[in-house]
Amino acid sequence: MRGEFYSQVQCIERVFGHTDLQVIGIHTVFEHHAAMSPVTLEAFLREYRIKHPVGVDLADNRSDTPITMKRFALQGTPSSILIGRDGSVMHQQFGVEDELAVGALIATALPLRIPSPASRSTVQDDGGCAAGRCEVPSGSAVGATLKPPS
Repeated sequence: MRGEFYSQVQCIERVFGHTDLQVIGIHTVFEHHAAMSPVTLEAFLREYRIKHPVGVDLADNRSDTPITMKRFALQGTPSSILIGRDGSVMHQQFGVEDELAVGALIATALPLRIPSPASRSTVQDDGGCAAGRCEVPSGSAVGATLKPPS
């Protein structure tokens, strides 16, 4: 399951690499705390070809349970948390999720980019935007009514 999860993370980074999405890993040790060292983590990151930033979730002085694990009530590995621009948790899941569902969740968290009038002049007429809505012609690849960001 671990390899499947990291494959999914690499796919997310590839698909959304042109956006401002930031993938951040949290290395949380659920057991065998003494065996996990910076050297062990470095080998793990190399083995799974992880290139995004990874923080180490440490326990505080009062407990052996890592701080992030407690704060987000993580159940185990892998766990995913999608945090919006305002800092709110938009989605949290334990286990590997369906790639299409994850992609849709991420896409809804990213801002919708409406072409500027200057760039629109080189593109076919899209029906324009008015009253807070943009009409996309039914013959286009999207064929839907899109609501621009507020």
